[in-house]
Amino acid sequence: MSTKEKASELLVEEAVSTQNEIVLYNDDVNTFDHVIETLIYACDHSMEQAEQCSIIVHYKGQCTVKTGLYDDLKPRCSMLLEAGLSAEII
Repeated sequence: MSTKEKASELLVEEAVSTQNEIVLYNDDVNTFDHVIETLIYACDHSMEQAEQCSIIVHYKGQCTVKTGLYDDLKPRCSMLLEAGLSAEII
């Protein structure tokens, strides 16, 4: 393996490792409408994307709703939490 190939692999690994995810968890409190509206507001989802995420959360128990840099995700996750949803950044 050449030095150039090794350098490329390191750049890819570094780029992947800087990505974080907001994971939304299911609860028995919030309505589908509330979750959908909150995802549109906090995560800039389209209506369709927010609906799909809410269905996944309902049936699977959790769903990654946003990926990106931690500094971008932190205020978004705070908005979800303030709206009464269960979410965390991983």
